[in-house]
Order: sequence, then structure tokens, then C-alpha cells
Amino acid sequence: MMGEEERGVTVPAIGKVGIWSLELRFGDAGRAEAAASELDDLGYGALWIPGGVDNRTPADVERLLAVTRRAAIATGILNIWKHDPAELAAWFAGLPEASKARTLLGLGVSHGPLIGEQWGQPLAVTRAFLDGLDAAGMPRDHFCLAALGPKMLALAGERTVGAHPYLVTPEHTARARAILGPGKLLAPEQGVILDENPSRARELAVNALELYRKLPNYRNNWRRLGFTEDEIDTCDDRLIDALLAVGSGEKAASRVRAHLEAGADHVCLQVIGAPRGAGFDILLPLWRRLAEALL
Repeated sequence: MMGEEERGVTVPAIGKVGIWSLELRFGDAGRAEAAASELDDLGYGALWIPGGVDNRTPADVERLLAVTRRAAIATGILNIWKHDPAELAAWFAGLPEASKARTLLGLGVSHGPLIGEQWGQPLAVTRAFLDGLDAAGMPRDHFCLAALGPKMLALAGERTVGAHPYLVTPEHTARARAILGPGKLLAPEQGVILDENPSRARELAVNALELYRKLPNYRNNWRRLGFTEDEIDTCDDRLIDALLAVGSGEKAASRVRAHLEAGADHVCLQVIGAPRGAGFDILLPLWRRLAEALL
């Protein structure tokens, strides 16, 4: 891969800690923009938003870029089945230079059960999409891959700036760093439940993991990490404790430190505040608590 100075681009500065939030994209637009501005002021290095269900994420990236000054806006993830690589590269090329410098596109192949009949071999489909981005001149320093397994992690290291693994443990982070090698971005997502009541916290955790326990790539990854089928099927406490930081802000800070010590460059925290999704009235105080513990 050519160096930054050869292409005239700047790798987005995302800091050590960011926020991953469904609500920043799909919540009330005005409140989401106000929240993004506050998160930027609090000092979070990046704001991550999902993009798996449609092709409208680039417009939401622009919307959040407009209301922030320092934080990078990152996607976790743009579903490659929903986008054309040439169109995506053209969109990026049309951004103002200051916006380009704060944009990081996490790309992913999604999941067979969600894509249906179109589904193809994940590595081959991803390589073809990356070929399209390269052909269209999209700078590699501005996109990474959602990667869990060894082969996809290796591809992320070979063809992009790095990897954005989701629902993983610090042990996975260590394995990912070994595969990616030095000098590649590693930005895992970390779920956080700031509730010290065990029964309420377990309810939040079980609801948060319900969808993912049914998807083969997550199950396969958790099995590689040593969890049994029964532990996954029953959402065993060992699985919950490994995947989610539950309890105080210090518990979340400890988990962030564990990822960083295992080789992560950045950890994006997804705060789980209610069983069926949380509004900004719930999330903003929790994001502020995390900022006090981490920033």
C-alpha cells in the first residue's frame, strides 16, 4: 500500500475511545445531532454508526460531520451488498477535504440469513468489492473491514487500513493483532451495561445478544474463543461476562484497558441502556459517566 504522503491523504485520527450508537443514526435527527455535538465536546475520538440495513448511511455520515468539529465519523458497518464501490468512492471524493480527514468507513459482508438468495462466499465477495474501490481510487486509509475470523482479518490487513471486530473479547483482540501485524488499525466494539443490579443487567445482556446468537459468523467466532454451543444457546453468564462490560464505569474502563493492552488502537463503546433500545434521555447521562471514567 502506498504511503499517506504519496496519495496526499490523512489517516483519520480516532483517538483511543469512541462511541458506537444505533441511535445517532436512527434516533430523532435533531436530538442525534445535539448528542453528537456533545460527544465531540466530551472528547470521544470517533462516533460510530451502523449501516447494515440500507444504502443511506453516507448521507448520515455527512449529517454528523456537519455538527462535530474533531471526532471522526465512522461506520460500523456499511453493508457491501447495499452499495456500489464506484459510487461509494465518488461520494467520498466529493466530500470537502476537512470532512474526508474525519471519515472512516467500516465495510462488511453482513450475514447470510439477512441477505438471502444473493449471498455469496464472504471472502470472494469482499475481495471483489475491494477491487472495485481500488479501481475507483478510494484511498485505503479511509476504510477498514468488519472482520472476525482469521481469513477476513488477514484480508483486512492486506487490503485496508485495518479491522473493526464486533462483539469480541480482549482475547480476540490479541489474536486479531497477531494476524493483522503492527501498523494496522484495530478498533473493536465493546458493549457496556452501566447497571450494577444483576437481574436488570442480565435482562439487558440477553436482549442485546439475542439476534447475534442466531447468526453463524458470531457463533463460529465465539466457538473459536472456547464457548460451547450450550453456553451460546442459553446466553450463559460466562458468555455475557466475556462479551459485555457490566457494572460500573470503572468496569468499562478496565475492559477498554484490556483491549488496548491486547493490541487494540481504539475501542468503540456501545452503551446498552434499555431492553428494546434506549433513547437519548437514557443514553446521554451514561455517555457522560463513561467520559468521566475514560477521557
